[in-house]
Amino acid sequence: MSGPKEVELKLTCDAADQAMLHAWPRFGKAKRHDKDQLESVYFDTPDGLLQKAGYVLRVRRTRKGYVQTVKGEGGGLLERSEWEQDVSGAEPDRASLDGTPVAALLEEDPQFAALFSVSVERSTYLIKQGKSLIEVALDHGRVRKPDAVRSSDTMFISEIELELKDGLVADLFALGSEIGALVPVRLGVKSKAERGFDLIGTQADLQARKAEPIVLSEDMTAADAFRTISHGCLRHLRINEDVLLDHRDIDAVHQSRVAIRRLRSAMSMFKDLLEDGRFEGITSKLKQLSEPLGRARNLDIFLTETLPAERSRNPDDVQLLNLEKYLEEERSEAYAAVLLRLRSDEWRQFFLELVAWIDAGPWLSGSEEAGLKQLASDFAASVLDKWLRRVRKRGRDLTVLSPEDRHKVRIAAKKLRYGAEFFASLYPGKKATKHRKAFLSALSDLQDSLGVLNDAETGQEILGDLAHAEADEIRSIAHGFSAIGTQDGNKKLLKSAEKAHQALTECEPFWR
Repeated sequence: MSGPKEVELKLTCDAADQAMLHAWPRFGKAKRHDKDQLESVYFDTPDGLLQKAGYVLRVRRTRKGYVQTVKGEGGGLLERSEWEQDVSGAEPDRASLDGTPVAALLEEDPQFAALFSVSVERSTYLIKQGKSLIEVALDHGRVRKPDAVRSSDTMFISEIELELKDGLVADLFALGSEIGALVPVRLGVKSKAERGFDLIGTQADLQARKAEPIVLSEDMTAADAFRTISHGCLRHLRINEDVLLDHRDIDAVHQSRVAIRRLRSAMSMFKDLLEDGRFEGITSKLKQLSEPLGRARNLDIFLTETLPAERSRNPDDVQLLNLEKYLEEERSEAYAAVLLRLRSDEWRQFFLELVAWIDAGPWLSGSEEAGLKQLASDFAASVLDKWLRRVRKRGRDLTVLSPEDRHKVRIAAKKLRYGAEFFASLYPGKKATKHRKAFLSALSDLQDSLGVLNDAETGQEILGDLAHAEADEIRSIAHGFSAIGTQDGNKKLLKSAEKAHQALTECEPFWR
């Protein structure tokens, strides 16, 4: 059940930077400037029924009274269904939930429990931007557990919300870009409710996260599907980016890199619909900005997998400890480079520009308009067919391919897997699910075998770089390092990859 949608761009920043915005001349000239203290309490049934179904229930007190709101899962970063109703008090009003999708989930007299509260001071400005009217809300406050006592029971919030009241989404991003040029903001991907769930422990806060499932509906167009997939990738990236900004984390580096690879894969799959004069520049910039993550990840693998395996083969070789120490210093420098990139204005501004292009770029009114309006399920089938043919063709005679050609097979297989995950929800049903599991299993086996071989090649590149090390001892150790992945081991991996490739070739495509 779809309800009224709010189109809103959320940005996050430090409280000090937000305070500077109040003096912005454009806010001084705003048509309206309101201040309010908002006190909101979020509720659910004792067994978390609403959260499991993807809804949140909030009762907010403002200076005008109480407002009860049901919010549903969004179609991306910008849109979210919501149902609002004035109510008489601070507790949920069951009768006012009629006409919302949660009514069908609840009993006539449900029990509700307060999960957490959100208290913010909100300054609201109504801004004319281009042909549009945009409400800008500066929120500063905190999320608290019920009966909060310890500092760990509280989480601080500093957000900027831009809601499109009337007009064009492009104007929403234009205003967001202006604000981003004034203060260092980042794309906000978590709602206040999500922050509350982080606080009470029903979701992991500041921990590396894997990609969440992409949910596409059968009535979506190819353009809708691209936006939804891209939003999922950006959310995946931003959640792990915040982890890295807080502390050094191997898994967060890996997941950030995966998020960017998934996004680049999505752009590659939709390329024929997206080329609009900006496409090549955007994809090139995305690759260039993410390079420090690759260096850090390669050293992580070498130090946590490759080098320990070498030490197990040569337990008495004390020189390997010197190599480990040297590479740990290299890894620290690589992580410092990652942090420098994440904190740069270039990084922050690019990802705001990227989401603006995804949601309001020239490609949406380009020459491929007919393709954009194609049903997502039809588009997905053609894309998956294309990448499956590519994997089958490139993977022939896998055991005798050069490392460069094996790498091409691995990349094609990875894109095919991402595509299968992106479009999975378009093909429900027991038969499709069964075929998809077998398909993904074969793809996973192929990727795993080729991935280990690729790690070996990457390890050799790292050792090759050490040939230029200043210390003679390090150069000597690198030179004497035994072959990463013995010849017999490589043969086994190639046989395993060949077997997985054959299984994939025989799989029934789940999208047909």
